[in-house]
Amino acid sequence: MSPILLRPVREQLEHDRVIRLLQAKYKRKFEVAINPGNEQSVSVPVGQSPWYPDLVLQSTSRGRKLMGVVEVETAESVNNLEAMSQWASFARLRAPFHLYVPASSVDTAKRFCAGLQIPVAEIWAYAAIGDQMRFTLVHRSTRASEAASRAAASRTAASAGRRAVTAGRSRATRPAPRAPAAGGARRTATKKSGARAAPTRKTTSRSARTQKRK
Repeated sequence: MSPILLRPVREQLEHDRVIRLLQAKYKRKFEVAINPGNEQSVSVPVGQSPWYPDLVLQSTSRGRKLMGVVEVETAESVNNLEAMSQWASFARLRAPFHLYVPASSVDTAKRFCAGLQIPVAEIWAYAAIGDQMRFTLVHRSTRASEAASRAAASRTAASAGRRAVTAGRSRATRPAPRAPAAGGARRTATKKSGARAAPTRKTTSRSARTQKRK
C-alpha cells in the first residue's frame, strides 16, 4: 500500500535515518528488510493486499518466518488517519508490531492506540541528541513483557550452562598432584633411619672407652 501522506524533505531524511539505525539494531537477532523512502522491497500480507512497513523482521532460519513489523513515524504522520489505517492493520498480523515516534509525539500516539484499541507490542520514542539518535522504550504490552522475560531467563540459563561446562572441562584437564617416586621415599626413610641411629653408635663408643679405662 502507498504512503498516506508525503512528508517534508527534512522529516523524510530523519525518517529514513531512523530506519537504517533500527536495521542495524534488529539485525543482531533477525533477518531485516527495510522500505525507506518510496522503496517497496518487502511486503507483508494484510487481507488481500500487500503492505510495506518500514522494517520487516524475519527469522534467520530457512523458512524466513515473520517475527515482527516496525513502523517509524514523524511528527506529521502521528495522526488519527495513519493510526486507523496502517497501525491497526499491522497490529492484526500474527507478529509483534513495534511503533517508533518522535519523543514529542509519545502521548498522542498512546492516545490513538488506546482510543482505537490497537494492540501495539512496543512503542519507542526517538530523539536526536547532537549527532546521535537515542531510543527509549515507553510502552510494552503484557504479552511482549512476558516474552522478553522468558527470553532473558533462557539466555541466563544458557549462560549458566556454558559456565558450568567450561568449569567442568577446566577441572577435567587440570593435572593431578604427582605422588613421590618409590626410590625417593626409600632414600628419605634411609636418611631418617640414619639420623636416629647416629646417637646410638656414639653412646656405644663412649661405653667402650669407659670400660678400657677401668
